[in-house]
Amino acid sequence: MTAGSPLLELRISVDYPAKSGVLRNISLDVEPGEILGLVGESGSGKSTIALAILGLLPLKGGTVRGQISFRGQDLLSKRDGELRALRGRDVSIVLQSPLTSLNPVLRIGTQLKEAWHSHANGSAAVCLEAIRAALTSVRLPNDKDFLKRKPSQLSLGQAQRVIIAMAILHRPSLLIADEPTSALDTITQAEILRLLARLNRELNMAILYISHDLLSLANLCHRVAILYEGQIVESGSPQQILDSPRHEYTQRLVDALPKRPVRNRPSVEIVEDASSQDAPAKPFLDPVSAEKR
Repeated sequence: MTAGSPLLELRISVDYPAKSGVLRNISLDVEPGEILGLVGESGSGKSTIALAILGLLPLKGGTVRGQISFRGQDLLSKRDGELRALRGRDVSIVLQSPLTSLNPVLRIGTQLKEAWHSHANGSAAVCLEAIRAALTSVRLPNDKDFLKRKPSQLSLGQAQRVIIAMAILHRPSLLIADEPTSALDTITQAEILRLLARLNRELNMAILYISHDLLSLANLCHRVAILYEGQIVESGSPQQILDSPRHEYTQRLVDALPKRPVRNRPSVEIVEDASSQDAPAKPFLDPVSAEKR
């Protein structure tokens, strides 16, 4: 990877045995430390892109054509063992259903230890220190009582934070967040978005944030790409996408955003906890003032 080059460069098409052209000439770049949002309707191929980056698409029967370059390395030419070494260490993923992502019979501490040992060697003390640091980063307790809990003893928000803690244990350069808030209530969604923004700043960790929620992406991301029927039809800054959508599908997305009267809107500040310093990567966009259409 040379100075000034993207962290991730993706130029791919994807076929499945029962359906060809699921993705067609997709072109995406993610810069170091950038949050790129990928928005599209269900079935548009968003998760297919995530699986292709991680080298997991063949498990679903998919075939990737083209190029996926990460830090200047061609991921499509790597063997399974090389990709396993990459996953979780350099590129991590957070999925949308936290409780199904965790093993229900294993304690939280055990699962975090397994995640750490998959890419690191060291004493039990070193492992525990890394786990506690990761839990602290996501605003979770790191004491023995919490580590002894099982997933069923966590709230959905806590479970998602545990998944994020696992994903950042090895300080990856790229985090793929695939619909990470879709199973959460509105307040917890906002807390997770603030958490991701803070981790992006503190760790200089690039994030590919995948969602169908355009407003969430606009509030979090530096750039947004619109995926429609297997193609990237538009990309730009959140303000540009909201103010001047060019493609018909993007225009429909913006038109569908909730429109609330400006007058007498309640001012609600969501506070995660008394010590929380979470904040968006940039000032939140006002969806009302952004709607000029």
